[in-house]
This record gives sequence, structure tokens and C-alpha cells, in this order.
Amino acid sequence: MMLCSRKICLFSLILVLFWGCREEKVDFSTQVKPILNKRCISCHGGVKQSGGFSVLFRQEALDTTESGKPAIIPGHPEQSEMIRRLTLKDAEERMPYKEQPLSANEIAILTKWIEQGAEWGDHWAYIAPKPVEVPGSGKLLSGFGTSGEEGQGNEIDRFIREKLEAHHMEPSPQADRSTLVRRVYLDLVGLPPTPEQAQAFINSKDPDAYEKVVNELLASPHFGEKWASWWLDLARYSDTKGYERDVYRSIWRYRDWVIRSFNEDKPFDQFTLEQLAGDMLPNATDEQLIATAFHRNTMNNDEGGTEDEEFRVAALIDRVNTTWEVWQSTTMGCVQCHSHPYDPFRHDEYYKSMAFFNNTRDEDTEGEHPNLRTYQEEDEKKLQQIRDWVKQHAGEEKEAEVTRFLKTLEPKYHPHDFDRFVNGELIDTKWLGIRSGGSARLKQIRLDGKTSLVMNYWTKHEGGVMEIRKDHPGGEVLARAPLKKVEGRQVISVPLKPQQGQHDLYFLLNNTRIGPEQSVCGIEWFAFRDDLPGKKDPAFPPVQQAFMHLLNTKVENTPVMIENTEDQARTTAIFERGNWLVKGTPVAPQVPRSLNAFPEQFPATRLGFAQWMVSKENPLTARTIVNRLWEQVFGYGIVETLEDFGTQGAPPSHPALLDWMALRMMSEHGWSIKKILKDMVMSATYRQDSRVASDVLQKDQANRWLARSPRVRLTAEQVRDQALAVSGLLSNKMYGPSVMPYQPDGIWQSVWNGARWKQSEGEDQYRRGVYTFIKRTSPYPSMMMFDGSSREVCLSRRIRTNTPLQALVTLNDPVYVEAAKAFAKRMMASGSNPGERIRAGYAQLVFRELSPAKLTVLDRLYQDALTEYKTDHQASMELIGEKEAMPELAAMTVVANAMLNLDEVITKE
Repeated sequence: MMLCSRKICLFSLILVLFWGCREEKVDFSTQVKPILNKRCISCHGGVKQSGGFSVLFRQEALDTTESGKPAIIPGHPEQSEMIRRLTLKDAEERMPYKEQPLSANEIAILTKWIEQGAEWGDHWAYIAPKPVEVPGSGKLLSGFGTSGEEGQGNEIDRFIREKLEAHHMEPSPQADRSTLVRRVYLDLVGLPPTPEQAQAFINSKDPDAYEKVVNELLASPHFGEKWASWWLDLARYSDTKGYERDVYRSIWRYRDWVIRSFNEDKPFDQFTLEQLAGDMLPNATDEQLIATAFHRNTMNNDEGGTEDEEFRVAALIDRVNTTWEVWQSTTMGCVQCHSHPYDPFRHDEYYKSMAFFNNTRDEDTEGEHPNLRTYQEEDEKKLQQIRDWVKQHAGEEKEAEVTRFLKTLEPKYHPHDFDRFVNGELIDTKWLGIRSGGSARLKQIRLDGKTSLVMNYWTKHEGGVMEIRKDHPGGEVLARAPLKKVEGRQVISVPLKPQQGQHDLYFLLNNTRIGPEQSVCGIEWFAFRDDLPGKKDPAFPPVQQAFMHLLNTKVENTPVMIENTEDQARTTAIFERGNWLVKGTPVAPQVPRSLNAFPEQFPATRLGFAQWMVSKENPLTARTIVNRLWEQVFGYGIVETLEDFGTQGAPPSHPALLDWMALRMMSEHGWSIKKILKDMVMSATYRQDSRVASDVLQKDQANRWLARSPRVRLTAEQVRDQALAVSGLLSNKMYGPSVMPYQPDGIWQSVWNGARWKQSEGEDQYRRGVYTFIKRTSPYPSMMMFDGSSREVCLSRRIRTNTPLQALVTLNDPVYVEAAKAFAKRMMASGSNPGERIRAGYAQLVFRELSPAKLTVLDRLYQDALTEYKTDHQASMELIGEKEAMPELAAMTVVANAMLNLDEVITKE
């Protein structure tokens, strides 16, 4: 026995020695990188590289420092200056400088990491998702649901249950049917169900009743309105241009395109391609051009005295930053001035991204060119006449070019392209103004095949003459045209002497009838074109007349993206320290090295960039969109920092689930948003009760492990939409220009232009919040009280506040008071006494019975109000807007107003 015991002890000792020698490998991403980011990188990273040492990239970290030797020697922590400096006692030499020293555990991790070779690793977000095995078996679903519904749910629940078990938690039972039906209506269409819709589900015995409700909501036209409200925050959609003047912008057709796209369940990859590069798709439709207004939502500064190029660049920077945030959850804005402080993106890679966007025709002009011009029916017939003519005489390619010009007026030039002014200037820094005898130069214009100058001008004077001379002011005359007095602005076509190659063009203007300080005319834009084909055909004159008619007709304009021609292409260069005035090394379009490679078969254009964004090899796009959708449904994203998947962002609570849904959306669902949303709302996790036990609250106060359904306040749009819906006031009218519901006078302070809020009439006052006019410098006040967006920049997630101002809005804003009055009338018709009416109203709001305690409080409120209004008839008439006192209706309006303000009403439970 003694021998046996000794053998066992010896064997145990050998095991201990064996396993002790097998050290676990230090993981760079989860163990080392957090220490470097928190304690080192502020001085030794993309912004600062004190002592010539940076820990942002491995190559830099192992490079020679200012001391002449590297700070990190892989495999030798005892020889590494970094470890020595971390362990010194002298505060003047120890790192971090003038900060608390690293803990013993942190130093041990870094030491072991260097000893193991100081290998770098990729952050989880920059690694393409790989197939994920769904955890467990059927038993993992147990605990979800209620009696008779055990096991209902889907694969999402297996991932959730696995985490719950790891944290020794149990899921909540399924919510009651009244709560569930209201929840899913608010989440999918943004509106509560009608009492009839709610009762139909509550009373149904059909085991598939819930799924049928989900399918109906996904097919509802209101689905697109709800999800457009979410997307328009990302698109920074607004009805005004921003900056000081903040004047009107007609871009509502983009908002309607978004609504239709969601209703059609346009695949998200196509949804992306059309918004980023719809104009570059083959045979692009008007709708695809309108989609590109996503990036025309950038602000535009047309105040006099501003530099167009400065604000064109500002819009360009916004497009780069917005694209990376919206589709990649990446804070690329940091890289404009220097390499990213925390993530593997280098300074030059920002400008390589910018190069994809730097060749669009928009140039911060007052007219917001280019625009898609939408013709009325009669003018559409003229357009078709021209298209048929051109196709017949010159083929489809020429037809497409002429059509594009008539619809967008591109390609063209703007006055800010002029230089060498003689007795001339840019009027208000916007339009070309040349005094009599003056001139200005337009340099290096390619004239091959150009036979006419199409120009938009205006003048109040007769007698003006314009000449265009080649290469210098006294050069060959290429065009000469009288400038007749016109009402408003006029587009004319001036014959141009045929030339070859590129030439400087000098515009000379004369008018002996005007004073020396007056401009001969104002010019907004001009284009060099060839004649329409078939000019010698006897039937040509009506075609030419139709062409000029369309150029001069008044149309609805929508700002869109159009790519530069080869002649107008720009060179993109690095901005030194982010300063647009200090250009550095030129760069070509390319994507960051730390992400998936840019395929050779993709064009180096916006279209190629968009294709790269939605390629299945991209590690971020599908994760990003799934995470955003999850946040809308569950209150928090799996990665809470929706805007930042980088190393400083929050780690994913359920990384395997995030990857599983990303892959499922791309491969199984074909990028369908509706299908992935259905997965979410059909899960047992989603259907849980939101009530929380004290022990669960202590373990998971933020509900990151989803042992219960979250309680989330409704969005700004939903709070208002719900009040209008339950009162019967809500209009179902869809699409069209934005509307102006009630807003007090004096809210808008519109400088220079005198724009005013003009209250809409009829049902337009009661349309959904997604259609409300948004002025960037003065957004709709009641929505801002509920954390709505001013839309000046992209907003990935709205904060959720709870302030007294919100109650003041729902209790006092005339919109809510009017809704309360209409709701009170419904309540009055629902019973024969106050108690019945109050109970009926409560049931219409939340589809369950009112508790006796709440009824007592609301009935007391009714009786107190009734007593007051029976004696104060004037107050009664003012509240309900009638010419005779109706104390009962006024009192019930007070109750209805209070009920619309209840926490359980403005919250999704």
C-alpha cells in the first residue's frame, strides 16, 4: 500500500510539473490590447508617439525608438525597455508618466506576452464572421414561455439561454397577450393596435395567432414609415440645408424612397448600393438617383461670402465619416488628422476612403446642383419625344446621355470655376457678374465635339453682348451672343465654333447702356454640349424647341449624386493634420489594410466601394446592421456602442449570436431586413415578461443577459403618433412633402430669408411624425423633448432621458390636448357613467383592465375637474374649443390627458 501511495504521489507530481510548463497563451485582443489602450496609447499611439514609441501597430512597436533601441524585444521581457520602465520605482522614469503604476497583474500579462513573442492579434470586429454552431439541444429552450407554450421560440433563444445559465439566471415567463400584442405592434409598425386588433389576438385560440400577427405587421405599409424614422437619423435627413441661413431643401422624395424600400423589403445590400452609388448603376432609374440623396443630406452653406470649396470638402468629410459609422460602426473621423488612436486605421487610409467620394458633381452651390428634375405629365411627354428622336438618330448611348442632361443638367460648370477677373466678381460669392468691358477666365476646357454653350443667366438690361475668346482675351472669337432682357432666369443655347483639345476660355461682356458699377448679367451655370442629332431633318425644329422648353420649365428638384466626367475628375491628396488647405501626398481610392481586401474586379469608384461594403467577406456590415436592428427591438445592441465596434467600444454581450445572425441575414435571408426582424420577434426571448424580480435586478441591472423583456420609452415620433392614433385623429395619408403640424409662433428664428412655420391644414396636421418638417437650427420642439434628432450629423442611437419637460409636453402641448379631447369623446361613448368610461379608455390604451386603485385616482381626478368646470364655464369652453360649456367632456378630457401621460402608455413594456 505504501508503494502504491508513493507511485500515485509521484504521478501527481509529474502531472503538476507537466501542466505547469504548458502556459496558456496570452490573447492580445482581450488581455493585452485593453491594457495598452487604457494605460499606454494616449502617449504612444496614433496621435502622440512620445519617445518615438507607438503601440498601435506591431511594426511600430518593435521599431527603434529615439533612444536608438527598441522598447520591445520579442521573447525577452528582461531585455525590453518597456517592462523595465513599467517596474521602476522612480516616478520620474516609471511609466505611465505621472500616472498610477500598472498593477502587478497587468505587468505580468505584458511580460508573459513579450516572452511569448509579442504577437499582435486582430480585434474581433475586424475578423470576418465564421459559421457558428447553435448551442445545445431542445432542452435549452425550457424555461421560456408559459404553460402550454414550452419550447416555443427559435435558435436565438439557445444563444440567450446559454448565457443565462452561465450567469445562473432563468428567463422570465411569456408576457400576457395584451402586453405582447401592443409590444410587437409598436416595434414593427410604430403604432399601437386598435382595440379590435388587440382583442382578436387576445381571444384567439389559433396556435399560430402570434406569427400571423407578425406577418401582417411586416406586410403593413406602416412598417416602412416606422423603420424610415430610424434610418433617417442615420441619413441625417432634414428639410433644410443647415448652417446660419438654414433654408428649405426639397429632398422629401428621398424619405419616400426609404419608406417604399422598407415596405418592399429591398435587400439591404441593394439598399446600400443604391444609396451610395445608385447613379453609377447600369441604366440607373430615377428612383436609384433619388436614393443617392442619402449623401446629399449633408449640410450646404449658401450664405454670401462663404468659400464653396471649403464647404464642399466639409460635406465630403461628413460623407466619409457617416459611411464608416453607418455601415461599419467605425469612428473613422478620428483618422482625418492622424492615425486612429486605438484602432488599426492609418492616417493615409482616411484619404484613400475619401478618394471614393471626391469625384461627385456637387460643389456647395446655392442651387444645390446636381438635382434630379421631376417633370409634370405634359413635360414627360416632351421628354419622351426627345428620347425617341435621339435614339432613332444616334442610338441608345446618346439617348441616355441626353436624358441624363435633361434630368440633371450635368455635366456643367459653375461660376466659382472662373479666375483672372477683370472688372468682375462673383456676385454674393455665388454667381458670375461681369461689368461692361470686363472679363473672366475659365481654364482648360475640353472642347472636342462641342458645338454649343448652354447657359443659365438673367439680366434686367437690354443691349448686353457676350463673347468667348480662345486662350487669351484677344484670342479667336469662339462665340458671340446678345443677352436679351429676361424675366427671371433664362436658359439659352449659344452656337460655339468647333475646336479640338483643351483651351482657356475668356468670357468678355459689354453693354454701353448700363452704369459702370452694374453687371451686364448674372450667370448661374453653363454647359458645353454638342447639337442634338438629326439637325438636318425637316422635323428637327420642334425637337429642339422641346429641348429648350424642358431646360426652362419649372420643376421639382431633388439633390442627387452624379459622378464627375473624366475632364472634371479631381485628385485626392492627404490633408496635412486634417487641414484641407494643406495638401500632401496624392492617394488613390483604397480600403484599410486591416479589413477585407478590395477585390480586383471591383471598380475603384463609389460603386466598387459600395460593393465591397456588402460583400460577404466584409467583417462589419452585416454585424453592424443586425446590431442596429437588435437595439431597436431589444433596447440595447448586442454591442451597446452602435457607432463603435472598435477596441474602445463595448464588447458584444453575445458575440456568437451576433455572428450567427449576421451570417443568417446574408446567406439564408438574402439580406432581408423583414426576415431577420421576424427571427427576433418570434423568439421566446422577445416574448418574455418585462417585470423583473429583485434577485435578477441585482445580477443584471442593465438586462444585458435578457432574463426579461426590456421596458423602453417610445421614440419621439411614437409618443405623438400613439396619441393621435388612440384619439382617432391620426391620418393614414402617406408620402409627399413634409407637413407642419401645430407649433407656437416665434419658435423659428430664420435669418435673411424670413421663412416661417405655416401650419398645415386638414388631415396634414395629423400625419405621422416621420412626415413632420425638420429645420436643423430649430427642430420640432416636442420631438426634441423626447430626444429626437436635429439631423445635423449622423446619429446612430438616441439617448433616452426622463425629464419633467416631457410630462409638460404631453400634458400641455396643444397637439396632445387636442388628442386628449378626441380620446375623451371616444371614452364618453364607451359607457354610461364615469367609471365605465375611464375603464374603457384605459383598455383602449393598454388592452387590459384598470386596477381598482388606479380607477380610484382617475375617478377622483375626474370629479375634481368636473366640480371646477361646472362653475367655470369659460375654462370648459377654452379647453374643449366649443362655444358652450360641456363640463363632463372637459373633465373627461383632463382624465384622458393624464392617461396619455401614464408611464405604462408612453413605454413599451
